[in-house]
Amino acid sequence: MTGTAEGKLIVISGPSGVGKTTICHALRGRGRIVRSVSATTRAPRPGETDGRDYFFLTREAFVAKREKGGFLEWAEYAGNLYGTPKEFVEKETKAGNFPLLEIEVQGVEQLRKQGWPGVYVFIAPPSIGDLRKRLEGRGNMPPEVIERRIKVAEAELKRTDLYDFAVVNDTVDRALAEVLDILDKKLK
Repeated sequence: MTGTAEGKLIVISGPSGVGKTTICHALRGRGRIVRSVSATTRAPRPGETDGRDYFFLTREAFVAKREKGGFLEWAEYAGNLYGTPKEFVEKETKAGNFPLLEIEVQGVEQLRKQGWPGVYVFIAPPSIGDLRKRLEGRGNMPPEVIERRIKVAEAELKRTDLYDFAVVNDTVDRALAEVLDILDKKLK
C-alpha cells in the first residue's frame, strides 16, 4: 500500500455489530493508512477519549460546524450525529496518505455525490440472524435498540451498490485478509 503522489480515501462501512471497527483497528498503521477521527454527539463509552476515539461534541456545536462546511460527510444514526472532519482528510490525501473512514451508508452517499476517490468497502454479516446474535451477545443493548439496529441493517444491506466491494465477515481473520488483499491491489 505505497500509494500514488496523492492519497485516496479508504471507506469502510456496514451494519452495527458487523465487526467493521475490529477490521479498521487492524488496518491502522499499515503503509500510509491513517485513521480519521470522527466527530459525534453521542456520549463517550467507558474508556473512550475525546480526540482519540471521537471528537465528542454537543449537538449545537456539531450543527454549527456542519453549517460552516466543516464536515466531509455527516449522518444521523440511532439519534446521534456523526461526521468526518474535512480539514484532516484534505491534509492527509494531499500528503499522499490514505485516510481510513469508518462511516455510515448516508455518509457514503454524500462522498459518492462529491466524487471523492477511494476504495469503498461494505462489511456484511453472513446473515441478519447472525448479526442479531452478535448484537445480543454484546449484552449492553435493550431489545428495542437491537430491533432498531436490525431494521437499519436491513436497509443498509440494500445499498451495497454504493461500494466497490462487499466483504462478508464470517470470521474476522478471513474478512480482514480479504480487505487487505483489496487494498493491496487498489492502492498501488
